[in-house]
Amino acid sequence: MECRWTRAAILRAARYLLARHAQADITLKAVADRAGVSPPLILKYFGNKDTLFAQVMSFEADADALLAAPLPELGPHMVRHVLVSQSEQGADPLLRIVSAPLHGEQGDILRANFRTQVTDRITARLTGPDAGLRAELAVATLLGLGVMYGIARGTEMRASTVDASADRYAPTVQAYLTP
Repeated sequence: MECRWTRAAILRAARYLLARHAQADITLKAVADRAGVSPPLILKYFGNKDTLFAQVMSFEADADALLAAPLPELGPHMVRHVLVSQSEQGADPLLRIVSAPLHGEQGDILRANFRTQVTDRITARLTGPDAGLRAELAVATLLGLGVMYGIARGTEMRASTVDASADRYAPTVQAYLTP
């Protein structure tokens, strides 16, 4: 029987590496080392590197968790989700889109998945004018948060609590979601 924790650890490791390196440069050994498993275990769960990265390039599960709040509370929920994912799990649910230019044709897949699985889903929930633009601005704001926390490793942000950062940042995201 498949261990969900192990499978999740492998996916987290591959997502982390994909946000920082071109897919072609990522080895199964690097994913295995980061996940604390053996390369053959990755093959057991995913079959091959292409299948693993096809799942890594999907934002479906991340989008489900990211969007799991009613619209009036969606901005604060998304900000907290990004911060908790970064601070407690060491992975951002969206940040791997930043690496799309590194991935050639796979980058096109990553962008298409991101658009349909994240941005378009947010747009569909919004009412009022410019829903698509507002959704993209909200996502851009979340990506900026993720970059500052996870890549730039902002010392003040990392020293702050999730609640304190979310209380300051969430109103900006919610403003884009509100007509």
